[in-house]
Amino acid sequence: MDSPAQSARAGAGTVLNAAVVVAALGYFVDIYDLILFNIVRIPSLTAIGLTGDALVSEGLSVLNWQMVGMLLGGIVFGIVGDKLGRLHILFGSITLYSIATIANGFVHDLATYKALRFVAGLGLAGELGAGVTLVAEILPARLRGYGTMLVASVGVSGAIVGNVVAKTLDWRVAYWVGGGLGLLLLVLRIKVSESGMFQAIRHAHVRRGDFLTLFRGGERFRRYLSSILIGVPIWCSNAILIALAPEFGRTLGVTGPVTAGDAVMFFYGGLVVGDLSSGLLSQVWRSRRKVVLLFVALLAAANVLYFVAGRGASPALFLGACGLLGVAGGYWAIFVTVAAEQFGTNLRATVATTVPNFVRGLVPVCTLSFQWARPHLGLVGAAAAVSALWFGLALVSAFGLRETFGVDLDYVEAD
Repeated sequence: MDSPAQSARAGAGTVLNAAVVVAALGYFVDIYDLILFNIVRIPSLTAIGLTGDALVSEGLSVLNWQMVGMLLGGIVFGIVGDKLGRLHILFGSITLYSIATIANGFVHDLATYKALRFVAGLGLAGELGAGVTLVAEILPARLRGYGTMLVASVGVSGAIVGNVVAKTLDWRVAYWVGGGLGLLLLVLRIKVSESGMFQAIRHAHVRRGDFLTLFRGGERFRRYLSSILIGVPIWCSNAILIALAPEFGRTLGVTGPVTAGDAVMFFYGGLVVGDLSSGLLSQVWRSRRKVVLLFVALLAAANVLYFVAGRGASPALFLGACGLLGVAGGYWAIFVTVAAEQFGTNLRATVATTVPNFVRGLVPVCTLSFQWARPHLGLVGAAAAVSALWFGLALVSAFGLRETFGVDLDYVEAD
């Protein structure tokens, strides 16, 4: 008789099944809400009374509160996913961030703005990890890469839609649209079944969702830390070079104004191309590790190009450089897939949910170190120094990861 895991995989022989579609749409709404503040930073902070340099310093502070919320939310929802099931994350996270995002459209002071972005961050933390875990466990090994590629590629296009909505409507309405889309998505979630692999160990005598287990034993901790560090350059580039694109444009002498919304749209448009390319390449090469190494190197080169090609460039050329950052940073889907494939079923949701959120949670470290270095090195020098540090750590970590393409995920981690 087939196990629940085998039966579930047998019934998921196509990439376009309910789990993949719902995970992709969920990540679409997640990215829309996640990146919306970067798009509406200047108009929203101006509307509540901020001006001048405060638009940068307090803007980074609001972003940091959101990212800290994601860091904590990743731990909470990851543990929930391994103890209670993957679907509990999907329902809980989207409800929390949808309500917080709707409330964000009513703010009139900075303290409330920060508090609501923190709460939204808690909810946003669960979406991607739960979706990737569910897809990886339901799809057969030969299709896993395609499934997570579709989730990420559809998902990151949410940033493009967010920019269009923010340009067309008032920033408050843009927040309400994001929260409303999240609540509508709850209806689709009803049709998704729980992972068969999780069902198979639900009543087994095995420790599930023990976050501290990841820090016990050198080899397991090394796997976990390496899984985190390979993704940091993507979000460092996003949080500094893209979020502050208007300021970098002026410093580099770009010949016309550059808006954060346009920079975000080009960056995430590039991410769609990059996620599709890295996913397909990993299937052709039958390797996750080689693709990660290639794209980390490409992202480092794109960072250099951003500064070199941006000097005295036209706005179109500068935005093209932002798009190339997105293409080179388009290994996000592979990055999360690698994390999920590195660990057993009893820790997989914890890892797949915490790893991307630890990366996002390290954004305050990136931005605070950038702010500390800025008076000494200038805007461009500080960004280059911070980026160089994280790229070095990412490359070392990528070399240390084991290859996981096509591995059987139906196993548990021993205590």
